[in-house]
Amino acid sequence: MARAARTQTLTARTRKSALRARVALRRSAVDYFRGDGSDWIAFAGLLLTIPALALATIAFPIWCAPSALVLPIVAGGLLLRPASLLGLYAAAAGALIAESVVLGPYTAEDAAGRVTPGTVLVVAACGLFGLLIAQFRARVGVPWRRGGTMLFDLRERIRAQSALPRLPKGWHHEMALRPAGGQSFSGDFVVAARTSGGRTLEVVLTDVSGKGMDAGSRALLLSGAFGGLIGSLPPHGFLPAANGYLLRQDWEEGFATSVHLVLDLDTGDYELLSAGHLPALHLHAGTGRWEETAAEGPLLGVYDGAEFHPVKGTLRPGDVLMLFTDGLVEAPGRDLAEGVDRLTGEADRYVGTGFTGAAWHLIEACAKDVNDDRALLLITRDA
Repeated sequence: MARAARTQTLTARTRKSALRARVALRRSAVDYFRGDGSDWIAFAGLLLTIPALALATIAFPIWCAPSALVLPIVAGGLLLRPASLLGLYAAAAGALIAESVVLGPYTAEDAAGRVTPGTVLVVAACGLFGLLIAQFRARVGVPWRRGGTMLFDLRERIRAQSALPRLPKGWHHEMALRPAGGQSFSGDFVVAARTSGGRTLEVVLTDVSGKGMDAGSRALLLSGAFGGLIGSLPPHGFLPAANGYLLRQDWEEGFATSVHLVLDLDTGDYELLSAGHLPALHLHAGTGRWEETAAEGPLLGVYDGAEFHPVKGTLRPGDVLMLFTDGLVEAPGRDLAEGVDRLTGEADRYVGTGFTGAAWHLIEACAKDVNDDRALLLITRDA
């Protein structure tokens, strides 16, 4: 009995130790790939590959050339910190010297499988390239394995902030964003909220100066700021506050256009305030015609004390309101009115069948290959 108890105790301790070791290894790996942990695991693994490659080169010089040492060097440039990288380079240099001594001198007729000056230059050039990458990562403070995750997270945050709230029965919305050049970041963004106890929908569509990645960082900052302002201020106070915020940033290229929609979901009455933005398009179900709804106001971030005057309208059953940015209707050599006519002509195809899924298809039809950010928002009221 005593022996069985000791055996069970030893087994339990072994299992507990193994569990602790597995948890510690998992935490270390997670911290490393998040960029928070030490790089000793990667350094040890890459350091072991160098003698393995050196032995393979000595044994099979034709199949494993001396230049194979660039593999751990390039990997080290992506994974290691500069201090660890220098230790890896020292080991690679030692491996090259050992290979040169064992394999013997090369000749012009028999240079295959030998350490030649060209081999040394290739390894040294890769080492310099890796060191530059490592120093850049150290200066930025974002490891390569974390950089892609951060960009993905930023993109998803912009998309989450652009998500429209659920509307009550009888109302529908469609939205599509298309960055310039097929990139993931756009200078166009939308923020929205339901206010007044859910009876009012406030939507702000903004076009930041620039496009694609150049405007993406400013769009992320502004979308967060505008998302905090919307619903926290009276509707007529939003654009003045947004204008003051842009002026305080003091950007060299810091202006933006914006349109602010305030829609009463009970009556369909709306107000539209614009800061240098293109007019909205209102489809009247009774006549089947599109009407431009243009409000007056200067660009955001241009001068202090700007005033924004609203224009009012009503969305009746069957009506559609379309908000969009200039990338959808403007193009070199094409008049703005021509672009608007093309957009309304394409939109007329959905009048009979409904506008479900229409926003994306309208961008495809009107501005598929335009090198500018494009955004389109449709709000429809059931007949």
